Amino acid sequence: MTDRYLEPHQARKRAPTTYEDLLGDAIERAYGAGIHDLKDLVQALNDSGLASPSGKIWTEEVYRQEIADLANQTA
Repeated sequence: MTDRYLEPHQARKRAPTTYEDLLGDAIERAYGAGIHDLKDLVQALNDSGLASPSGKIWTEEVYRQEIADLANQTA
């Protein structure tokens, strides 16, 4: 029997885009700053200067839709 281990990118079908990397970095910075609720996360994204894909300000709905779209792209 082989040892089981976690392969961190086992579900990845492609490398992340630059935008996905920047979004991930902004989310990680927000979490690192102690932000854990959606309202404050959205505000942190707006404060970061990272535009949403549509160029509109981040809202909770825009965030939910973008994360859903990203999940569907990698599925």
